[in-house]
Amino acid sequence: MKTRIGIDALGVAVPRRYVELADLASARGVAPEKYLRGLGVREMAVAEPGEDTVALAALAARRALAASGIDPRDLGMLVVGTETGVDHAKPVASYVHGLLELPRAMRVYDTQHACYGGTAGLMAAVEWIASGAAGDRAALVVCSDVARYGVGTPGEPTQGAGAVAMVVATNPALVELDVGLSGAASTHVHDFWRPLGAREAQVDGHYSVQCYLDALATAYRGWKAIAVERDVVRPGGVVSERLARICYHVPFCKMARKAHQHVRRCDLEDASAPWDVAQEEARADASFAAQVEPSLGACTRVGNIYTGSLYLGLAGLLHADARDLGGKRIGLFSYGSGCTSEFFSGVVAARAAERIARAAIDDVLAARERISVAEYERIMALPATSPLGAAPTDGYRFVGVSGHQRQYARPPA
Repeated sequence: MKTRIGIDALGVAVPRRYVELADLASARGVAPEKYLRGLGVREMAVAEPGEDTVALAALAARRALAASGIDPRDLGMLVVGTETGVDHAKPVASYVHGLLELPRAMRVYDTQHACYGGTAGLMAAVEWIASGAAGDRAALVVCSDVARYGVGTPGEPTQGAGAVAMVVATNPALVELDVGLSGAASTHVHDFWRPLGAREAQVDGHYSVQCYLDALATAYRGWKAIAVERDVVRPGGVVSERLARICYHVPFCKMARKAHQHVRRCDLEDASAPWDVAQEEARADASFAAQVEPSLGACTRVGNIYTGSLYLGLAGLLHADARDLGGKRIGLFSYGSGCTSEFFSGVVAARAAERIARAAIDDVLAARERISVAEYERIMALPATSPLGAAPTDGYRFVGVSGHQRQYARPPA
């Protein structure tokens, strides 16, 4: 009998404060629609120094474990995908392992390749279980990042922060992944980089978008070839329409529209059939509204969270549509600048609506505080080692360095 493997539960953590993109646009002398419609984002999470990658990852992980109901003793692997490490040697995963007091007898490490790092961890976990090496144990995969470009820079409105944690196990309650069914694409490019010692990322925006689309075309076609060969989808025509929904990596939400148009263009080119440009634009808009837009709700309210952006989209999709998606196949595309990418798929579980409700996404977002642009700028000017003054009530906080060791406060027992 085939072993079903996939995402059993999700947990989401975001900073406690955010700024409205309309407020930021006004402060920068930009028409609000340039951010709201041009980028497709309404709110941008603002992380204080105390809300670092470790603190966000630990909270998301704790929430995922609670949603799954798994006994931590049944975990055999913890992987954190991040491009916002806090130490050149000691991984974020090690800090999370200690803060959550997870079992000693398990693998613990980070994965890094820009925004693809979380997917690298997810694939390692799935294949570890599929190989039989896991035995009866599950894995915990966490995507955690702080996307920072700097005040007044072109990338400023595409910042954000957050973490998404996933329990990966057999007989998953959220999404059963199609093991071994994926397409990958990698190229040595310099579209985005975060030099060692620098807090702010640098990006060649237009070039990065093109690198994303080129990688998407190769990865999607790779997935499609295997999917057709295995009779997972029927060949011919717009194959992507046979997926109930598609989640794309979203450095900004408008990118999902560009990506979806590109996937459809690949299908039309592959079918070698004549098509009318105007008619295809209308069909692409309708397809985007049905297949992609439901995944963007949470992303529009948090912004870019790098490794977690795809999975925040998945969480938002299941939160919005899980009741209608049971037994249906969805597609997922992960892109990491530099670059590497993967298009893969899975089937939404029948009990996904009940399980995603435990993630309490509405409550997580509602608990935040809206701040002014002036307060956002004050936070951005704080040193990286400046601790958050307020004691944690429901999460973890970086509180400073003592004896060359980063210290974290835990929530009350």
